[in-house]
Amino acid sequence: MRYLMNNLKYSHDSSSNNAMIVLDNVTKRYPGSQEALSNASFSIEQGEMVYVTGHSGAGKSTLLKLVAAIERPSNGTVLINNQNISKLSESTLPYVRRKFGLVFQDHKLLYDRNCYHNVALPLAINGITGADAGKRIRAALDKVGLLNKEKSMPITLSGGEQQRLAIARAVVSRPSILIADEPTGNLDKNYADGILTLFSAFQQVGVTVIIATHDLLGTANEHKVLHLDHGRLVTPQVVA
Repeated sequence: MRYLMNNLKYSHDSSSNNAMIVLDNVTKRYPGSQEALSNASFSIEQGEMVYVTGHSGAGKSTLLKLVAAIERPSNGTVLINNQNISKLSESTLPYVRRKFGLVFQDHKLLYDRNCYHNVALPLAINGITGADAGKRIRAALDKVGLLNKEKSMPITLSGGEQQRLAIARAVVSRPSILIADEPTGNLDKNYADGILTLFSAFQQVGVTVIIATHDLLGTANEHKVLHLDHGRLVTPQVVA
């Protein structure tokens, strides 16, 4: 296991290790709808764990998409590593997004491919194949406790295992920022606690972790909380 984990070790250089995110008076409007996010301002330092909370429809998913450069703001400024997302060309954005590992509510797994090949997808997109890819894929599966299921199809996994597979795929490229949208929403408490423990492990090695959730599920350490209410950011809090 130690050999496998070494292949997932985070060793960013100084240029990629600065994962600071800044939103300055950011508003997001979608056509034909009210503002999904209104005048949000906050910053996230490299290595922080941040919870984004709020009721269903509060704007949590919109905020995550803005942070991950999937959406651009209608007004205001989003800075990722001092780069203004609104001023970047469409051809440049994919390179910015490589800093992120994304875990979606519905997993977005490929059900016609086994676990190994699901995790391999981000590496293949980035041109990483062969023995190096194999080591990193197995290290990611090992990290989430699924190494013995690399040949299994996702449909045969439990809900918690599917979520862990999605996390393995998100971290295999060694992102400096890990974003998860309601990662424990459909899981029982034991599975949910296990998922949060995994995220904490990544944060402890310097990864910036941003988690959208309906509730905090009890956090053992102090973390920043960004609470949204109908698209408006309540003053950021730190909870114990």
